[in-house]
Amino acid sequence: MSRRAKTSTAAASAASEDSASALAAAEALLPLVRRCREEGERLRHVAPAMAEAARKAGLLHMYLPRGLGGRQLDPLTAFKIVEMISSVDGSIGWCVMIASVQSAHAGWLRPDIGRKIAGDPVDLGMAGSIRPLGRAIPVDGGYRVSGQWDFASGVHHATWVIAPSIIMNGDTPRRDAMGQPVWRIMWVPKADFRIVDTWYVVGLRGTGSHDFAIDDVFVPEAHSSMTSEPQQHPGVSYDRRLQTTWAWTATVANALGIARGALDNFSDLATTHATTMTTALLRDRPRVQAQVGEAEAMIGAARSYVFDKVGRLWELAHAESGGAALDRAVAEARLSITHGMYEARHAVDLVFHAAGTNAIYTRNPLERYFRDIHVAIQHGAALPVHMESAGKALLGLRPTDPGW
Repeated sequence: MSRRAKTSTAAASAASEDSASALAAAEALLPLVRRCREEGERLRHVAPAMAEAARKAGLLHMYLPRGLGGRQLDPLTAFKIVEMISSVDGSIGWCVMIASVQSAHAGWLRPDIGRKIAGDPVDLGMAGSIRPLGRAIPVDGGYRVSGQWDFASGVHHATWVIAPSIIMNGDTPRRDAMGQPVWRIMWVPKADFRIVDTWYVVGLRGTGSHDFAIDDVFVPEAHSSMTSEPQQHPGVSYDRRLQTTWAWTATVANALGIARGALDNFSDLATTHATTMTTALLRDRPRVQAQVGEAEAMIGAARSYVFDKVGRLWELAHAESGGAALDRAVAEARLSITHGMYEARHAVDLVFHAAGTNAIYTRNPLERYFRDIHVAIQHGAALPVHMESAGKALLGLRPTDPGW
């Protein structure tokens, strides 16, 4: 066996061990997820004990590079973990997803800086925004950064935030050759940002997706990054074209996990409850039986579609296959993600309405699954434009939005 083949085999073995270890860690945390979900709903952020346990288990930085002490998990292993946790509580699953997705940005940090940020041993919890809502004024050695960013899920337990900021030339934005504002991701530690209490919402209440603000804080140049620049760590996990697909694989996992939890909860409910219109148990009604069958098929088919298409893209990326085959694989993987988000919502709607008035009480977990999925579907991964872009790509046209 060649040295390269031996190295590849060893890396695959290590990745398999990491995946098995992460899955076991997630499963071991499920009893705590159940105990903490009500506290999170009340606090409007993940319970401190839950956040600490998830961070220690490595579940808040699943995409962190191995070179920084992370597991650098493949997207389908991350999917299984986010799905598993989200089936018990959508908010905790969401925060595991968001923090892990954002930890992937460390793939563009210099290794020495990344190790400093991640900690030794790793103790990283990420939050932040993908929108360049800040202003960065260049100074010697870095930038003075100010601004307020929204939707910072998990910000209460974050050790660092990413704060995309527009680089300023005086009072106006610096612009690139295309006339667009130039911006960079700024990495800011907990001591240098403050939480702005804004998270009063319909669903996913336990995510703590408040705003955060930074007031004229110095950020060293080395603590800034951009995915358009060359990756600093090896592996297709940090391929700038594919990064969105890997990130949103975890996002659809949250939606399908919520749907799985809703269906399982309804199945339990149906064995003990009737409705105000008749004393017949829900499970004994043909219409309800059909709705359960339809919901199960939706969830299972959408999940299989994601695994098939994301798995195929992962294989092609590792094989360094490009051209038309990779283009199609990207389109199909992105399509499976958006499709899965909508199918998850549809499945939850089916069983929520099948439950009748039982579903409207807050004492029934089905009510929360319903609220949570209708907030989750607002994520960018579910935007209708992705259906259009996939259609364009499959018809041989070039989509206008990035990441295709």
